[in-house]
Amino acid sequence: MPDIGEIAPDFTLPRDGGGSVTLSALRPKAVALYFYPKDDTPGCTVEALDFTAQAATFDAAGATILGISKDPVTAHDKFVKKHSLGIALVSDEASDTCERYGTWVEKSMYGKTYMGIERTTVLIDGSGKIARIWRKVKVEGHAAEVLAAVRAL
Repeated sequence: MPDIGEIAPDFTLPRDGGGSVTLSALRPKAVALYFYPKDDTPGCTVEALDFTAQAATFDAAGATILGISKDPVTAHDKFVKKHSLGIALVSDEASDTCERYGTWVEKSMYGKTYMGIERTTVLIDGSGKIARIWRKVKVEGHAAEVLAAVRAL
């Protein structure tokens, strides 16, 4: 995983609703890039709804929110429609971006190990540098914490 102060690894990935997103093209806005395990699961839904509720405030503070998972764009489209999400979701089906950000990790549940996305948020400032990293995110209150960090940039 890149570290605070380093330039965030760039990517171009397909997004919900068609088209693609290139991280570096979002400058000079800050970006709250949040990695989540799976569309339409309880924690991921709460997180997406919390970021959606704060989307206009993030925008006013000069930041864009991007959710990223390995789910295909078709799953993102269903997730966005079902929950009326107002944030961009990008698809990293090949897990290249997740691996470059160090969020594709070995996990364990009920004694079985498997590979999955560790819930992580990376705050990238307007110059493309990583300003803050949250690992093993607990969903409750996280969007507000990220917003406070954006305001502190």
